[in-house]
Parts: sequence; structure tokens; C-alpha cells
Amino acid sequence: MRPINGREELDLFSQLPYVLNLELADDLAAGRRRPEWMWVAQRGDRLLARAAWWSRPGGDAPLILDVLDIDDRAPDPARLDIGARLLRTAMAAVLPDPSRPPEYSRFIPPDWRDDAATRQVVEDRMTVLERTGARLFVERLRLEWNPTSPVPGPGKRLLFRPVQDAGELVALMALVLDGTLDAHGRDELTRMSPQEAATQHYEEELARYTSPRDWWRIATLPEGEPVGFVVPAHNGYNPIIAYLAVLPAHRGNGYIDDVLAEGTRILAEQGVPRIRAATDLGNVPMANAFRRAQYVNFGREINMTWN
Repeated sequence: MRPINGREELDLFSQLPYVLNLELADDLAAGRRRPEWMWVAQRGDRLLARAAWWSRPGGDAPLILDVLDIDDRAPDPARLDIGARLLRTAMAAVLPDPSRPPEYSRFIPPDWRDDAATRQVVEDRMTVLERTGARLFVERLRLEWNPTSPVPGPGKRLLFRPVQDAGELVALMALVLDGTLDAHGRDELTRMSPQEAATQHYEEELARYTSPRDWWRIATLPEGEPVGFVVPAHNGYNPIIAYLAVLPAHRGNGYIDDVLAEGTRILAEQGVPRIRAATDLGNVPMANAFRRAQYVNFGREINMTWN
């Protein structure tokens, strides 16, 4: 059990299949991964398990565990034992504070529960994580709009203007946490104030996007009262709807459709090949808004955390 030596061992690391394999080389080149964050368990030339963390370019510490695989051909329970041993060993070596590991994320098919083989793959990895103390936090829908769908036209109920400054957006982000259905937002409110949670979200995610900030929009009533906002962006992999919300006082009026349409239109005008988005499985109103806007549920995401 050891970290890989560098790019020359990517073929070894990629022996186990996963959708992120195609991104590993670019991530290493961009500084989003480091060889010392990419661990393998092998017997001879055979890869038995692997784990890898991701961070933003140049990050000093891992932000998310997004690769965890075991050899599904190996007998049970040996493959689960090996996976858990590797993860514990790697966590102790890689993480600055192994008692507070970063979140785990895995992309999975939208119908993963319906196929026995796919379900086994997902649940085996969840079992490995549970053996190290992790628990399911939330399941999310992964959504995609593509240019074969019609570009939504501007509505007549709302006006849209650029965000004036970070302070304005953070203030609105704090307001929309009231009654939020987002699991991460609700969890943050157990540990900090809405203003603190909004500031952290802005500084650790939105402020780090290198795509133009003049894409960001505030939705207002004709007299200028803010109704909501949308943050179209590019995350280094895909154009995305990074954040989308309607203020509590204006929920229930269908404004979410107008706000999402504006964000979609801004990105579509850039000639993008696709637009990605995500929302919690339990956030039914948001999921329905994306469906009405012709976003297709092409996958899901499992998030697990350690208490």
C-alpha cells in the first residue's frame, strides 16, 4: 500500500474503471491532484484497491475524496477488507487532520438501484467507507442541458442586472438559507450563522471561479426589489449553474423558472457544448425546475461524511 510515484504510474492507477480516469492526467498537470494523494494497494502487478483526493489548483490540502475503488472481481469479504485497510492507511498519511476527513463524493448512474451489479459496486464502496466511520450525507441529482434543447427566451415578470459586488451577493446568499432544502446548507447552519455560512460558501467556491463574474445575475421585480439570483460559471471542467435561488419572501410564485432560464441563456450564448448542474435528491422543487427547463438527469452523486 503506497502512493503512486507520478504520472508514469497513471496506467497502473487506472486499471480499475471509473468515469474520472479520463481527467486524472489533466488534474495532475493543473495541480488539482498530487501523486502523494493517490494511493494504491497492489499484489504484484495487480491493482486491488485505490484512493485519491482532489483539491483546487495549488491547494495545500485535499478538499474531497473523489476516487475510491476496489477490484470487484476479488472475493468478498477480502476486497472490502483491503479497501478499508488502504483507506485508513492513506488517510493517516495524506490528511493534515485524519480525525476530520474531507467529504467523499462518487458519481453513479441515475438508475443505480435498479441494476444488481451496479448497486453492488456502489454499496461495496459505501461499506468500505462505513468501516472507517463515514456515513451517507446526501444523494444528489446530476443534471445537464445541451444545445439540442431550445434556449429559453426572456420572461416578462422579472428584470436582471449584474451583481454589484461580493457584499450584495453574500447578503442574498445569507437570506436564502432561511428554509433551504439543501443538505449542505442546513448542515452549515448547525455550526455557524447564515452570514458566516454564506461568506464561507462565497470565499471557498464562487470567488474561486475564473469565469467572468459579469455572467452573474440578480433577479428583481420591475421596481427593483431583489427576488433571487443565479451564478453561471465554469468550474474548470464544464459550464455550470453554480448557484440558483429565490428569496424566501418570493418563493411559491414560479420565479425559479425565470431565474434558471436567465442563467441557462447566459451560458448558451457563449456557445457551450453543455451546461451542468446538481441538486439534492430531496430538493424536489429545484429538481422540478431543472426538469421544466429541459435539464436531463444523467447521473447521481453520493456524498458521505465523517462525524
